[in-house]
Amino acid sequence: MRRQLTAVVSFAFVAASGAVLAHHSFAMFDQENPIELEGVVQEFKFTSPHSFIILAVKQQDGSTQLWSLEGAAPSALVRDGWSSKTLKPGDELKLTVEPLRSGAPGGSWSVSKTKLKDGQPILVSQ
Repeated sequence: MRRQLTAVVSFAFVAASGAVLAHHSFAMFDQENPIELEGVVQEFKFTSPHSFIILAVKQQDGSTQLWSLEGAAPSALVRDGWSSKTLKPGDELKLTVEPLRSGAPGGSWSVSKTKLKDGQPILVSQ
């Protein structure tokens, strides 16, 4: 009986660990082909489990396309000095992002690859 219980508990841990790892998968992002984006912040979502920047990017034809960019958890951003007020609507950014493999307007962003449009780093108070 004890051996069966151990086997069932072990299987449950293995099954659960796959779900946890899948949640943190970056397979949907093309990490081999990052792209440069310039745009205007529409919204900065400082939410758990991941932050998001909604960025309006001007297209070659003059239209604007909204990009949804997924970033680190707020707890990680706080360690880098960021807060919910670091970015505000209207801020102009230049970012290097890992785009979605699907081709949809989205991707993954990181603090170290995010600057103001003029190339200056984003200064945060600690």
